[in-house]
Amino acid sequence: LVETLQSGEFTVFAPTNAAFAQLPAGTLEAVLADKALLTDILTYHVVAGSVDAGTAKTLTSATMVNGKAVTIRTEGKKLFINDSRVVLADVKTSNGIVHVIDAVLLPQ
Repeated sequence: LVETLQSGEFTVFAPTNAAFAQLPAGTLEAVLADKALLTDILTYHVVAGSVDAGTAKTLTSATMVNGKAVTIRTEGKKLFINDSRVVLADVKTSNGIVHVIDAVLLPQ
């Protein structure tokens, strides 16, 4: 994904290590063995542009780099991307923002 992410700003929804541990047995191995599927899943965690949590809370959906949409919702002060909760928001990087999430986003 170096080529995809080398220019411009991006927002990345990065799963925790615990999120990967929650995947069904064999899922991670299957994904790692299928480059196209791996690319689809990785790009389903990235939005073009820098979107902070305050802005995200005003949205109901977003189109990810792979062209597929996620739903965005808030419950009280909690922000969700599909069914994954943002556990750490607005980590600034040199080319955008990272939001840490508690589940791996799997494209439908």
